[in-house]
Amino acid sequence: MLLHQKTAVVTGSSSGIGRAICEKLLSHGCKVIGLAREHSKFAPNNKLYFPYQIDLADLDETSSFLKKIIVDHKDINVLISNAGYGKFQSLENFSVKQIKEFLDLNLLSHILVCQAVIRHLKNKTGGDIIIMGSEAGVVGKKKSTLYSAAKFGLRGFAQALRDEVSSNDIRVCLINPGMVRSSFFDKLDFYPGENHENAIEALDVAASAIDILMMRRGTVVDEVNLSPIKKMIVFDKKKHEKSL
Repeated sequence: MLLHQKTAVVTGSSSGIGRAICEKLLSHGCKVIGLAREHSKFAPNNKLYFPYQIDLADLDETSSFLKKIIVDHKDINVLISNAGYGKFQSLENFSVKQIKEFLDLNLLSHILVCQAVIRHLKNKTGGDIIIMGSEAGVVGKKKSTLYSAAKFGLRGFAQALRDEVSSNDIRVCLINPGMVRSSFFDKLDFYPGENHENAIEALDVAASAIDILMMRRGTVVDEVNLSPIKKMIVFDKKKHEKSL
């Protein structure tokens, strides 16, 4: 099936990787259903783009909302589960509330979105699910305890889900980007170096997603790891001091 025959749900569609993926899909004539908390950053004048406002961290709302979207768009055959945010500090500095909220969005919401779409795809002729992981889900490092917990969880979830749904012609792939130059770092006390070799661009991740979707149906791309060729981390001293 060509991309212009696909209908994709993209979570976290308003910025960063999610926005880049939406733009790529739309350029190929794909129908795109964008889910985000707000859409002011990305509101393309394109009849193939359908924005929906939702806070995926609200797990009760997420389940019921996805059911409505699937009723409205019965032709859905692709899910790009991308929404999330980063928070990096020593474990003891997180409150119980912060831990719960973080895992609700970065792990549990992905599981619930996949659950809703899987039920739909099993009644169709298959489809594709791409889950956005991270290099932090491959190697855990200091001050990324919660982020790594969520991303390692997604990695195991993707592996098990792939095995569970392959007989239904549903492909599941995990993309693990390293540092991506995007708004992800706006509220963090570090960011990638300014040289083009110090970070992945969001369009690089989007290109990988397109390649996965265009792969011959009989082939599954299990996992993709993307890294900048020369990794460099720059610390914002003022933000870093506040986070200590």
